[in-house]
Amino acid sequence: MKRIYFDNAATTPISEEVIEFMSDLMRSHYGNPSSIHKEGREARTVIEEARKKIANLIGASIGEIFFTSGGTEANNMVLRCAVRDLGVKRIITSPIEHHCILHTLEAMENETDVKVEFVEIDNKGIVNLANLEALISEDAGKTLVSLMHCNNEIGTLLDLDKVSAMCVEHNVYFHSDTVQTMGYFPINVDETKINFLAGAAHKFHGPKGVGFVYINGENIVKPIINGGSQERNMRAGTENIYGIAGMAKALEMSYENLDATREHTLGLRNYMKSQLLENFEDIQFNGDHEGHFHFKTLTVSFPQSPKSELLLLNLDILGICASGGSACSSGAEKGSHVLEKIQMDPDRKSIRFSFSKYNTKEEVDFVIEKLKTIVQVKEAVI
Repeated sequence: MKRIYFDNAATTPISEEVIEFMSDLMRSHYGNPSSIHKEGREARTVIEEARKKIANLIGASIGEIFFTSGGTEANNMVLRCAVRDLGVKRIITSPIEHHCILHTLEAMENETDVKVEFVEIDNKGIVNLANLEALISEDAGKTLVSLMHCNNEIGTLLDLDKVSAMCVEHNVYFHSDTVQTMGYFPINVDETKINFLAGAAHKFHGPKGVGFVYINGENIVKPIINGGSQERNMRAGTENIYGIAGMAKALEMSYENLDATREHTLGLRNYMKSQLLENFEDIQFNGDHEGHFHFKTLTVSFPQSPKSELLLLNLDILGICASGGSACSSGAEKGSHVLEKIQMDPDRKSIRFSFSKYNTKEEVDFVIEKLKTIVQVKEAVI
């Protein structure tokens, strides 16, 4: 059966060029990068070249990039180190952050004396900047603002420049989970003051199980994983050489093709949006879908119907891979905290379609035709 993959916000297929690049390294570089012999030095060179490449792409210095197992570890590292090592007493976040932020903060509230406060959002998931400024203006001790650049479920974007300027003005730390936007939007930490950010390779056609954290050099923190002296004494454990190199390759390719990828992917998103409105009754879209949004994400709200509860399963049976909101809950259809917080009608069914440079208009047509078999279509006008 032909299958259509429209779940690129969950993960992306690895680029063939990245697969080949990593395969060649696996055959030729097998040394431990902590070893001082030739094979070890060659492996170390691969890692440091990847670090330099990523640093240059986001305007950082090489000493500010540390490799991790992915975005979850990177975000955990930032939050925990900020409290433990930088004396942060208060963290301001939003109620629609990724669970790797919200669950970590919940655990930290039980383990430490840190205070967590939530900024107001509207029904599109847009952060109330006036409320944010009011919160960070309070004299409540050292503060960290932790807000994701793009919501993974509804695609609403944060204005990084405005939040950065606000944090600089009030002398508070700023951390952004940029997992969804890294490789899709130009991010330059030399121009936009951000103290910490996170990236994950599998979101931009790289391998799973590898990511990185940017930590501004002015912020001195200690590791949360102890053992060896890897990653400049910041993360113990033998490095994932091939994953790190593959991530740098994938990010480089993404930045080389930013405009072309945006044009192609946005075209698919807009085409699908128009086809949904044209063919189906009572279609709604979640998030800031006509304003400041991620061009690869379209989250669609379908009206209640006899088949709506099993819509995601029926799509899968028909060969269409999409997501019922977030994909980070082991595939189960659970209530979304994001949709709850933006006060979406619980009787409606939301499906997230997310596109990549590898998708086609023909695939959109396929999905629309299959949806016609399970969703109420508009009556023909005579």
